[in-house]
Amino acid sequence: QVQLAESGGGLVQAGGSLRLSCAASGSTVSIAVMGWYRQAPGKERELVAGITRGGRTNYADSMKGRFTISRDNAKNTVYLQMNNLKPEDTAVYYCAADKFALAGSPPDYWGQGTQVTVSS
Repeated sequence: QVQLAESGGGLVQAGGSLRLSCAASGSTVSIAVMGWYRQAPGKERELVAGITRGGRTNYADSMKGRFTISRDNAKNTVYLQMNNLKPEDTAVYYCAADKFALAGSPPDYWGQGTQVTVSS
């Protein structure tokens, strides 16, 4: 089993920045990819960004250029730097981890979620 613990959410004004962190514990050797999803009120959960153990990244189109995902394998931690935040970025952000990929089926593991609120 793997446990994911997020931190770093909060309230920020439009144009501001936040950095989310997610620390994995447990059977972390089995994890190939980690990433972030988000879910806004009334909307489906969507993939924000993912990063493999080797550092390969992918982003949702709407986040490219504003969000940066990074990973510290030694600390089993993934980060999401969010810049130039917009009110439409308001959502609960969930850390996720999978043994293979963040695509298609739901990830193997989820964090509890952290609220990000962007005021206009």
